[in-house]
Amino acid sequence: MSRNPKAAESFDSSRPDFSPYGFSCGLWAPTPMPRPDRHNEIEVNLLRTGSLTYLLGGRRITIRAGRLALFWAAVPHQILHWETTDPYHVATLPLAWFLACGFPESFASAVLGGELVTETHAHPMDEARFEQWSADIQSGDPLSEQAARMEIQARLLRTAMTSPQGKRSRSVPPNLSRADQIACYIARHYQEPITAAQIGEAVGMHPNYAMNLFRRTFGTTMIDFLVQHRLSHAQRLLVSTDDPIIEIASASGFQSLSRFNEAFKASCGCPPREYRKRNRLRETTSVVGKAS
Repeated sequence: MSRNPKAAESFDSSRPDFSPYGFSCGLWAPTPMPRPDRHNEIEVNLLRTGSLTYLLGGRRITIRAGRLALFWAAVPHQILHWETTDPYHVATLPLAWFLACGFPESFASAVLGGELVTETHAHPMDEARFEQWSADIQSGDPLSEQAARMEIQARLLRTAMTSPQGKRSRSVPPNLSRADQIACYIARHYQEPITAAQIGEAVGMHPNYAMNLFRRTFGTTMIDFLVQHRLSHAQRLLVSTDDPIIEIASASGFQSLSRFNEAFKASCGCPPREYRKRNRLRETTSVVGKAS
């Protein structure tokens, strides 16, 4: 996302699959996408005018102006058609953050199940909210960003309370591809000591077949995907709480401190303690961090 809140971004077809956008909010131009995009974040869209049609997980879905809409962007999504010339608001929310918010099960399951979750009515204040969140996130001020995170969490909780998907009891729907079912299972259980055999059993596949299918589809292994989820969770806890590092390792799903330190340094370029020192949210208490 651009640091200029008035500049509209557009899809870069050369970006690698699953390259993260991070916690971001800004304006995007409605332009054709020559291929689907995938990134392991929740994407929230708000159109100011007209409509936008995606191919989402093989299904055509349309987003209309004024209605908050969100989906899990690890599911392939590609703009097919638009009836607007105005840039639209986009927020990307790391999956680990979304899962830590404690949204109702029916709502979280709908999002992780590959559905487009959308509200039935427009909320006139949403555009002003997006503009404020964009300014806060791009300000470089940790407290402003913290305020935006908390406000986004509250806004999505209202979506969970009012959207049709949030009101019903359901499990992951069967219209996900087999590979997406694996990714969904990992996203829901990465804090547990899960194995390839357990993942395969959960989605009704032989472990070897599941591993090969996942690699072919996502270009990475199930284990690497699992570890990245755990590391993202650990990063959030390191900068937002005072919890001891050994507790963070365990809470993130790592079975040993040595394995956590090894994986963290290989991915982040520094030990967990140094990462915390560099990225610590200034003047933010652990209580506030845990609520965001």
